[in-house]
Amino acid sequence: MRAAKIFVNDLKAHNALARTASLRVDLFGSLALTGKGHGTPNAILMGIEGESPDTVETSSILSRVQDMHTTRSIHVNGTHRIQFDPEKDVVFNLFKQLPQHPNGMRFCAYDENKNLIATNEYFSIGGGFVVNEETQLEHGENVYYKGINKTLASVARREQDAAIATLPFRNAEELLQVCQRENMTIAQVVFENELRWRSSEEIREKVLGIWKVMDESIRNGVMADPESQLPGDLNVHRRAPKLYKKLLKGLYGTDHLQTYISTALPSQEAESSPTKSLQKPSQMVLPRRQPKRFLLPALDYLSVYAIAVNEENACGGRVVTAPTNGAAGTIPAVLKYYLEFISENPETDVMEFLLTSAAVGMLYKRGATVMGGTVEQVENAAEIGMEHNLGLTCDPVAGLVQVPCIERNALAAVKAIAAAQLALNGEGTHRVSLDQVIETMRQTGNDMMSKYKETSQGGLAVNVPMC
Repeated sequence: MRAAKIFVNDLKAHNALARTASLRVDLFGSLALTGKGHGTPNAILMGIEGESPDTVETSSILSRVQDMHTTRSIHVNGTHRIQFDPEKDVVFNLFKQLPQHPNGMRFCAYDENKNLIATNEYFSIGGGFVVNEETQLEHGENVYYKGINKTLASVARREQDAAIATLPFRNAEELLQVCQRENMTIAQVVFENELRWRSSEEIREKVLGIWKVMDESIRNGVMADPESQLPGDLNVHRRAPKLYKKLLKGLYGTDHLQTYISTALPSQEAESSPTKSLQKPSQMVLPRRQPKRFLLPALDYLSVYAIAVNEENACGGRVVTAPTNGAAGTIPAVLKYYLEFISENPETDVMEFLLTSAAVGMLYKRGATVMGGTVEQVENAAEIGMEHNLGLTCDPVAGLVQVPCIERNALAAVKAIAAAQLALNGEGTHRVSLDQVIETMRQTGNDMMSKYKETSQGGLAVNVPMC
């Protein structure tokens, strides 16, 4: 969506929009192989019509796309109507890949005489970031600009020069050195750097706005129709609403959310009944009782929160791309659990959590592609969390972000808590550094065959039958 919107904005900026009579969109690599299951065509169509990921009315997308298929037309930038057949004008190049990046797309605009008047190639590099030949930059900085209108950013922000950051860092070792030298937390370092471009109130508003979207994705996921089915041919039903309903305590009070305490406790009659004899006098057994519920509240809530977000993503709902849409459930789940059951100052904790996460994310973005405690413990937790995910395949069945993606987010949330606990119980000293893990992640990714990297050509994607 972002790439399409950028292309349309460029058409308008170069006075080419009015001359545009037709469009063609080519998808390459994994975007072509799994694009339909990921909702890529729908997102592109919305971007062509001028929509942005953070403001589009997600509930209207399917009906609008259906209307485009019916009328074979589209309103470029929301105003300029042209003939456009999504079945023909969005081309899936299944066996081609652009050399710069596996997630490539090309937009072409033609005049009424079929003459090419504008074209550009874009690459989706993760985290909601889109680059092209002109904007591709070395991933060595600790600041990134993600926007649709480059003119809205300051010159310094667009140039991506790490030297303009107040406290620059390029890897985890440098980040730790900055924290120790300045006697600051990781979140404070990130906040100080952001002050070069925004006021403290603007930073606060932006960060809390991100959390609001995350929180709403959890809410929408657990409040959805429990009988609804996820899109596609896998016939997967939503699980988050029913799982949430079974928890002993609901955080979103509504009439239809009932607790199931009766199923969680053994009956009084069973507790007080004496031992009974069966047919053989020597065979003594306890009476049958209702099964006890295996209570692990942290796992229950973490899992349902993560599943809720990823089911929303699978249905085309709005989520925060952190680090990707398919992995968007882990961060909200962990933060939601902390805020609901541990935090005593939610706003401060949201700021610290997301700013710290941003720093770690930037390190991975630079080195691979895409916390309460001392800075050493934070770095240790990030290392532990990724060390045991190296080599993980991305093999969505039928190209849908459902199996195994949704459950993996739940397990990742649990693993994140375990990594944090291990780090907090230590002193921050460890044999493997975060920088070493990031470099290993990069090497492992380069060594892995492409069929295991979001192409649905290997792994579960080929071994799970569709019938």
